[in-house]
Amino acid sequence: QVPLVESGGGSVQAGGSLKLSCTASETAYTRGWLGWFRQAPEKEREGVATIYTGRGKSTYYTDSVKGRFTISRDNAEKTVYLQMDNLKPEDTAMYFCAAASPMPSWERLDPAKYDLWGQGTQVTVSS
Repeated sequence: QVPLVESGGGSVQAGGSLKLSCTASETAYTRGWLGWFRQAPEKEREGVATIYTGRGKSTYYTDSVKGRFTISRDNAEKTVYLQMDNLKPEDTAMYFCAAASPMPSWERLDPAKYDLWGQGTQVTVSS
């Protein structure tokens, strides 16, 4: 079973919105943390947002998306969402969903700490 499947990417103009979905296997969803990461051409993969799938709803965001992106989850559907509003051209990237076991707070947006990954979905924002 594929551990993580992303959907919802597409092309929008600057200022527009997209909502990404990540449907997880039982194994992936119960790891603890499900995060969204992105990678633009010739750039390193970076953490965008992550959410705890256990008790509570701790979330973390990278500074560049705070106030524009919202991560949420649906435990019954084992799905994590990324609502992206006021998109900018610099948000253009391949977006990946990934799962990780609990880790210190300063590592929660570090791609290296996540060991289950989806195939990604492309987001393109035009100016």
